[in-house]
Amino acid sequence: MTPLKQGDKAPAFTAQDQDGNTIKLADYNGKKLVIFFYPADMTPTCTVQACNMRDNYALLKHHGLEVIGISPDTIESHKKFESRHQLPFPLLADPDRKIIDKYGIWGEKQLYGRKYMGLHRTSFVIDEKGKILKVFLKPKSKQHAEEIIAALVI
Repeated sequence: MTPLKQGDKAPAFTAQDQDGNTIKLADYNGKKLVIFFYPADMTPTCTVQACNMRDNYALLKHHGLEVIGISPDTIESHKKFESRHQLPFPLLADPDRKIIDKYGIWGEKQLYGRKYMGLHRTSFVIDEKGKILKVFLKPKSKQHAEEIIAALVI
């Protein structure tokens, strides 16, 4: 796993969201964007993180931030996740890991002593010109929106 770092240009991507809309990184030119990558819809920690972003969505927007969630789940899975938790932002489906691999966050993980390959929960804040402002390698799922705002407000 070699994730991108602060100052790198954010890799371009195109994917479909939970409603089948095509979303591109270029759609956010001129805006600050938070991309939070999470391992799977409907899992406990991912749900806590997504709901924290939902509960603080107005505050994130107030600070000029757009939000996108990305996981290797399907469009259908994202639609159920969005509906169940009333998520107000796009969830991009990346089942082939094209975006995940570009951002360098797929790698070896360990759970209960068992090693396996998976997505490392990571968030990127991208500036108006497409450069990475901040990388959160281990976001605090219960306070992720707050930690993003605290890191950007100086």
